[in-house]
Amino acid sequence: MKVVNNNYPSIEQVAGQLLMQPASVKEQPQINGQTFADIFRQKQTVDNIVSPVRFSKHASVRLGDRNIELSSEQLNRLNEGAQKANAKGINESLVLVDEIAFIVNIKNNTVITAMDQSEAKENVFTNIDGAVIA
Repeated sequence: MKVVNNNYPSIEQVAGQLLMQPASVKEQPQINGQTFADIFRQKQTVDNIVSPVRFSKHASVRLGDRNIELSSEQLNRLNEGAQKANAKGINESLVLVDEIAFIVNIKNNTVITAMDQSEAKENVFTNIDGAVIA
């Protein structure tokens, strides 16, 4: 085996030097004293408060099948209920607006299903971890 000495360190030497160094924590660039993570977190919070709930395809079909029409005031209360659930850390919430029950996935800000009082005969709701009366 031929050994070449050209004054360059070997891969093994460089790897050894790098592995022996303590891990350094890079300082994150800041804009107006805030890191990217701070700005991103703040933007997500604002979006969750401002953005209205979406209706899944299933929920839209259920609303049509059950002849449920929402007034703008009821839709606003549904949005407020979802925001309250989000503030309390609820993941899957029952949101009651007048005689209409909505199951809302809070993380995705999406109504999963909806039913009026006549459809909720048993008044039993499963797979939720909170409820809001809006």
